[in-house]
Amino acid sequence: MAGQLKPGAGPLDYGNRTWLRALFIGIFFILYMPIITLIAFSFNTDKRGIVWRGFTFDNYVKAMTNDSLIEALVNSLVIALIATVIATIIGTMVAILLWRFKFPFKGAFEGFMALPIVIPEICMGVALLLFFIESGMMNAVVGLVWPFNLANIIIAHVAFCFPFVAVVVRSRLVGFNRQLEEASKDLGASEWQTFRNVLIPFMMPGIIAGALLAFTLSLDDFVITFFTSGPETVTFPVKVYSLVRRGVSPEINAASTVLIVVTIVATVIAMKLQAPEKSGH
Repeated sequence: MAGQLKPGAGPLDYGNRTWLRALFIGIFFILYMPIITLIAFSFNTDKRGIVWRGFTFDNYVKAMTNDSLIEALVNSLVIALIATVIATIIGTMVAILLWRFKFPFKGAFEGFMALPIVIPEICMGVALLLFFIESGMMNAVVGLVWPFNLANIIIAHVAFCFPFVAVVVRSRLVGFNRQLEEASKDLGASEWQTFRNVLIPFMMPGIIAGALLAFTLSLDDFVITFFTSGPETVTFPVKVYSLVRRGVSPEINAASTVLIVVTIVATVIAMKLQAPEKSGH
C-alpha cells in the first residue's frame, strides 16, 4: 500500500544479513580451527608434528601403548567417576534443599554455594592447596595404595563440581507439579515412597545431565588438579602439559583427541537430557 511504512527488521531477521553470517563463520573458525588442526595432526606421520607429511594411525597405537599416558588416563577416569558420584549425590540434595525449604540466610547460602562456579580456578586451586597442607592431608595420602592416593584430587573435584550439579537439578525441579506429590500422599504413599517413586524419576534427566557435566569438568580439569596432586599422582591433563613443554608430538595430539572425543560425547548427552520434553499435544 502506498504511503505505508516498511517495518524494520526484527531481532530474528538479522540472520539473513550477509555480513552477520560472515561474522559468525569467522568466529566459529577462530574458535574451532585449533581443535580441528589438533585432530588432523594426530594422524600425521611427521615425528615432530609440525609439517604434514602423511596419514597414519600409528600415533594412536603409540599413545595406547605408552604406559605413563595410560596410567595418567586411568587416574583421570577414576577421579572423574568417584568425584562424579559424590558430587551428584551432594548436588542433588542441595538442589532439593534450595527448591523445597525456606530457612534463614538462604540467599547467602545460595550465593556461597555458587562461589566455585564464579571464582577463578587458580584461586580455588591455591585455597585447596593451603587447606590440604595446613590440615596435613597433603602428606597423609603420599604412599597410600591406589586409588587412595588420589583422595586430595577427588575432594577438590567434588568441591567445584557439585554446584554445577545443583544448578542443573534445581532448574529441572522448577517445572515439578506439586500436585503429583500431594496425589501420591493421598493414595497412601509415605514420604520416602513419594520421594523414590515420584520426585526422583522426575529429577532423573537433570541428575544424569548434571552428572555428565561434572564428569566432563573433572576429566578436563588441569589448574586445580595441578595444585592439589601429590608427587606420586599424575592425571591425564597434567601429563599432557608436561609432555607439551618438550614439544608437541603426534602422540600427544592423538591422546588429546581421545580426550576431546570423550568430552564431546559426554557434553552432547548432557545437552540432550537437559533439552525440554516435547509435548504430544
